[in-house]
Amino acid sequence: MVVASNRFPIVGIGASAGGIAAMEGLFRGLPADCDMAFVVVTHLSANRESRLHEVVGRYTTLPTVVAENGQTVVPGTVYVMPNNTIMTIAKGRLVLRKPDMNAGTRKPVDIFFSALATDQAEYAVGIVLSGGDSDGTLGIKAIKEHGGLTIAQSADHSGPTTPDMPESAIASGLIDLALPADEMGAKLREFSRSFDLLAELCEADGEKALNGAKPQIYDILHARSGHDFSGYKANTFLRRVRRRMQLADLPLVETYLNHLREDPTEVDSLFRDLLINVTDFFRDTGAFKMLEEVVIPEMLLGRTANDTVRIWVPGCATGEEVYSIGMLMRERLDQMDAPPRVTIFATDIDAPVLGVARAGRYPTTLLENLTPERRERFFITEGSSAVVVKDLREMCVFSPHSVIKDPPFARMDLVSCRNLLIYFGPDVQDRVIPTFHYALKPGGFLFLGTAESVGRHGDLFAPLDGGHRIFRAREHSAARRMSLLMTANDDKSPFGKTPPATQPAPFPLRMVVESLVLARYSPAHVVVNADGDVVYYSANTGRYLEAPQGAPNRQLLSIARRDLRLALRSALR
Repeated sequence: MVVASNRFPIVGIGASAGGIAAMEGLFRGLPADCDMAFVVVTHLSANRESRLHEVVGRYTTLPTVVAENGQTVVPGTVYVMPNNTIMTIAKGRLVLRKPDMNAGTRKPVDIFFSALATDQAEYAVGIVLSGGDSDGTLGIKAIKEHGGLTIAQSADHSGPTTPDMPESAIASGLIDLALPADEMGAKLREFSRSFDLLAELCEADGEKALNGAKPQIYDILHARSGHDFSGYKANTFLRRVRRRMQLADLPLVETYLNHLREDPTEVDSLFRDLLINVTDFFRDTGAFKMLEEVVIPEMLLGRTANDTVRIWVPGCATGEEVYSIGMLMRERLDQMDAPPRVTIFATDIDAPVLGVARAGRYPTTLLENLTPERRERFFITEGSSAVVVKDLREMCVFSPHSVIKDPPFARMDLVSCRNLLIYFGPDVQDRVIPTFHYALKPGGFLFLGTAESVGRHGDLFAPLDGGHRIFRAREHSAARRMSLLMTANDDKSPFGKTPPATQPAPFPLRMVVESLVLARYSPAHVVVNADGDVVYYSANTGRYLEAPQGAPNRQLLSIARRDLRLALRSALR
């Protein structure tokens, strides 16, 4: 990444009810020598002249002006959006227009933040202060996706007078810093100055030191999270690490390594940055239209109430893609006389975002690209939030799972893995694609992101719609499918590849070795009889089972953790 010396952060500030007090805290705490520009976007009455620029001007020595159309944004200035206006930014110039009165509820903060993200990328900063509704959350997602900084007012100290806007942003899981308003100024100054650090890191010596530290960072992440990031795309990995060094204001690689070793919360922050969980409902409408009109009807053709349709969504993040597929399935099922059962297995390695997905509660802002019919059919509005209806949530089973290290699902009709492979290096992609083929039934469908493909595995998948990255699994024998899976995952073995022995080992030794390997590397598992009673436990089942109160019980559905019972009940049928 090249850092241009003439660029500077542009800070978008979104506020509504209670925002004046919050802006006072922010600007009074801002150092005078900050090399940034500020753009204030609020919910203003369309019929009353605003004097907000005069009010904000009392809290800062920076020039404070009313924003004008075509105005070039310069550092050291505060721009305040006028009333009855929608404002965006393009090529560093403010763009103002009158709102469309027929366009429904306006979200001026989302609109500006989204434009700021596209225009300024990593130099974009979005701050959500006190205000009602959930305006700002959608824009925060855009800023995070483009590598910018996201901040929300926390409930510490006096807190926001009206917490809906900042709480909605924080609940998205995409906020870098939740701070009291009066502490934001100092952090913004650190962020602005950190671009000099970023430039140094991108020079030859800094890049060499960071590359040399990759194995140690991999080890620290693995020890904390249990996940191996060595197969992550190298450039993306280093970009995320540089960003964390920038935010932590730690200019030396060795200093940052020590910070990782000593502060588990920084390891967690890096882990979350590596898993940027940005997704939307019906992202890429053309691809979902193909899914709706071609793939789903074919999947359901000839299915009856005695059948089960199985779908797997790996890397599901906060669940929008899962529920989008679920809505399409539910709409088609409602048209059938005897619809089959549908189960969508949604997995991710990030436990907190799985919790968000499982709850199915989203800011109403995120539903704006849904049709009114779908909003009405599939969501219940509760204040500034929308909750997925029960019959759609019950179709989906959310669980932790890694497509890289965990055993794949099987007998799937559809695997939807969109915008996950782009973060993997080519070696990992080569392993994952055969894993998806193994997971699918012959003729099953693979749905990838617009920038992804099956690579060299054209023998496994035939394109159904190459433009929208929808593929059909080619049919192979069960033995061939297993062979492909094992070949693709040979280099995952902790022992590496070894030539076959010239003579078989003595049988007892072989049994001992197999037992040790199974005990050490196989996933947690149990063996049950026809009645569902557990007859054998492997090690490490504590994540999934818990002893109930009372007399000893070996019935799996009684000792499984509550959130797993529905999925287990389906699996045991």
